[in-house]
Amino acid sequence: MAREFSRTDRVGQQIHKEIASILLNEFKNRDPRLGMVTVSDVEVSRDLAHCKIFVTFFENDEALMAEYLGILEENKGYIRTLLASRMRMRAVPALKFVRDSSLIEGIRIANLVSATRNKDAERARLAGLDDADDAADKNEE
Repeated sequence: MAREFSRTDRVGQQIHKEIASILLNEFKNRDPRLGMVTVSDVEVSRDLAHCKIFVTFFENDEALMAEYLGILEENKGYIRTLLASRMRMRAVPALKFVRDSSLIEGIRIANLVSATRNKDAERARLAGLDDADDAADKNEE
């Protein structure tokens, strides 16, 4: 019977959980400049040597988000040390923080779809009024 999850998936899930906890609890005390951040996904290389951590910031300001990402990159050694103390691994992967813009893109696309649907509804309403006016004119004749 084949295993349901590969080792890299299991390690990725554990790293995801631990990094989220570290950022929420311990890291806030070290660097209070970091705003609200969420770990959205983790990708671990097959050899478990490298790890991409996708983070989402709850800010609209691009400069502020770049600053937050810089703070995480500056402190990735400290975060890796905390991760090593929490996980039982021979070698903890090198961390790379990447901004995940999928949430913002999803909101942007949802807004575009809503605007298009509203325009279509308005056109249909106006077309319905024009058809009703035409029908009323025909009935009067």
